[in-house]
Amino acid sequence: MKSLVNSFIRFLSVERSLSKNTLESYGRDLLFLLDYMESQNIESASAVQKHHLAHYLLQLKEDGRKPSTLSRHIVSIRAFFHYLLVEGFIDRDPSIYIESPKQETKPPQILSMEHTSLLLDTPQCVTTAGKRDKAMLELLYATGMRVSELISLDVPSVNQQLGFIQCVGSNRKERIVPFGRKAAEALEDYLEHGRVGLQRHGKQEDALFLNHLGTRMTRQGFWKTVKKYAKEAGIEADITPHTLRHSFAAHLLENGADVRTVQALLGHADVATTQKYSKLTKVKMKDVYNSAHPRA
Repeated sequence: MKSLVNSFIRFLSVERSLSKNTLESYGRDLLFLLDYMESQNIESASAVQKHHLAHYLLQLKEDGRKPSTLSRHIVSIRAFFHYLLVEGFIDRDPSIYIESPKQETKPPQILSMEHTSLLLDTPQCVTTAGKRDKAMLELLYATGMRVSELISLDVPSVNQQLGFIQCVGSNRKERIVPFGRKAAEALEDYLEHGRVGLQRHGKQEDALFLNHLGTRMTRQGFWKTVKKYAKEAGIEADITPHTLRHSFAAHLLENGADVRTVQALLGHADVATTQKYSKLTKVKMKDVYNSAHPRA
């Protein structure tokens, strides 16, 4: 079966153009499967039955694998046997009735308002990079944009006079998002005194936020920026740029904003996606009540 796994990985590489990391993940999962089948004296793919796969997955679960890891193994197994069926190596697919484990839904990571302020006040606005970083952090928290939306902004996307940004979401839908005084001040300082220091002479660049090369800031570059300032601020939580988006939504709801407004600001297609933040604010409300009410 190892030669079939190798053929499958080559197929994914050539026909699907999957990344190196994804190919290695498929290969690693399937080698685990082959080791198990070998321990059960099953040497051919056609001999694999549904109960063999069920016992294998049960063993992974008993070994303490997380539901997310089990789901990934199931995806690899299904893709492999589907490939074998299509290519004629087997005449039936033993994996089609395997059920995926129920996924654990982790609550979004939220910064407290105190930690948010601490993070946003950390950049030193004495250098061009500091002015840019301050503007990016303030704008991200002020608007709740995704990091991909933030770095894709061009200079004409911002209406400084009215305090609005024209944002293009992941589904290519445009939305207009307001931003407040703090973000406006940081953005004005960056545009007037910071961005010009990052531009390269003779090179026209429309991107709002530039890196040290004078080109558009990247996701990875900004991810490192957030990590850097979180460390400097002494925030121990492992935060990402998306943490500020989560915090934006939770803090709005915590301070009385209605769910539909927050949904529109975030660009969520389904209000149920936004309501997960309402649950967090209710949990916090209960904690505050229990600690403050004399007869709680």
